[in-house]
Amino acid sequence: MEISQTTINDVPVVSVSGRIDAATSRDLETVLNDLIEQNQSMIVLDLGGVEYVSSVGLRVMLAALKKVKPKKGDLLLVSMQPFVKEVFEITGFTRLFAIFPGQAEALLHAKSH
Repeated sequence: MEISQTTINDVPVVSVSGRIDAATSRDLETVLNDLIEQNQSMIVLDLGGVEYVSSVGLRVMLAALKKVKPKKGDLLLVSMQPFVKEVFEITGFTRLFAIFPGQAEALLHAKSH
């Protein structure tokens, strides 16, 4: 798994590619927790390059969401591959997360909040 990070309009954008599983999810957790500790409450997570996400990966994203919600923030998911989106639909996570087709839509949403 590879993780890259940038900031667009004061919103951190974390791009992930590869597999988010038990072996790699700790890296994603570290990046998200570091941003939350820096008082970043709106985070865009670009999953365009993710081909697989395990239950451990889902837990990492859910934990980050639970940390930003009390700060009036959100973890915005973008660019999901069909297989990854299906995992979110099966688990019911599509009701928990704000999911956008791309970064531009998520950044517009973040700016309006």
